[in-house]
Amino acid sequence: MIIESVKLNNFRNYEEMEIPLNPGTNIFHGKNAQGKTNILEAVYLCGTTRSHRQAKDREMIRFGEEEAHIRMQLLKRDNPYRIDMHLKKSRAKGIAINAVPIRRASELVGLGTFVFFSPEDLNIIKNSPAERRRFLDMHLCQMSTHYLQNLSGYQKALLQRNHLLKDLSFHPEYLDTLDVWDAQLVRYGTAVMRERQKFVSQFAEKVRKVHASLTGEREELVLTYENNVGIFSFAEQLFENRQRDIRMKITSCGPHRDDLSFLISGVDIRRYGSQGQQRTAALSAKLAQIEMFREKTQDTPVLLLDDVLSELDSDRQHYLLNSIENIQTLITCTGVEDFIENRFPIDSLFLVNDGNVLKES
Repeated sequence: MIIESVKLNNFRNYEEMEIPLNPGTNIFHGKNAQGKTNILEAVYLCGTTRSHRQAKDREMIRFGEEEAHIRMQLLKRDNPYRIDMHLKKSRAKGIAINAVPIRRASELVGLGTFVFFSPEDLNIIKNSPAERRRFLDMHLCQMSTHYLQNLSGYQKALLQRNHLLKDLSFHPEYLDTLDVWDAQLVRYGTAVMRERQKFVSQFAEKVRKVHASLTGEREELVLTYENNVGIFSFAEQLFENRQRDIRMKITSCGPHRDDLSFLISGVDIRRYGSQGQQRTAALSAKLAQIEMFREKTQDTPVLLLDDVLSELDSDRQHYLLNSIENIQTLITCTGVEDFIENRFPIDSLFLVNDGNVLKES
């Protein structure tokens, strides 16, 4: 799959802009705070319905406007597709594929896959479990309509259960309705855990191989999925924790508390690893993600690199650049020196300045 063009209207700091894209490497350079990342955000949002920044729709609409529009032209196995997305301040976003409106975000799953890599992702190993769960969820939601539906069902049931736990102090007569939400949590939650477990068991081997190459076989990285609760004991654990949950007014167990562990020589690098080890593990996970998409979809994802090279040493820069051959890549940076020094081919070069994009080559 490749993106042929992206058109923005009232998105972030862009009033109106159409950007033609090369099937190879597209570099957007310019000073900070000019709108480079906004282009990558628009592409990711249009392809996945979600902002990598977790921004709300109204936050991405240009100041003073009521709506924003993104149009993305794709080519997949020689078949053209057009995705239109309308963001609205007071209503849910509207999405159309080839001018046909879709009702659910899940209808977009499978059309294309996207890997977003930012400096913040280099800290995913040492940051909170929520960020590692989000990494899992964003990958699986692009791969599986069933996972997206089960995750959405779980999140809605969790929200309702937590609201009920807070209300019980004032309305103890609602206690019996906890059984309804517990059943929903178990139904959707066990499905979420199964798919996460299956994915990680396959993903871990790819991460291990990439990490071995990055470290010259000096270290072996072991990635495992940490269930907060057992798949077959979830219902029982919810019941056992019920009084504590009522007292604390929050659901204390479930896949919303799962995590990924990263071990090198038996040492948990989330807590005890050096910054270099943590960043190498994060880079390994992102590169392995590309391979997983390729294997499962028989297609190549679009890679979005947001000012990542400036955060990597020369060895990791070189490895990353050599790993993205034959992948359509959109890269943001403040300068192109790193690419020139690494003799990396640049297929299209754009200068971004205050919401304007000028194609230079």
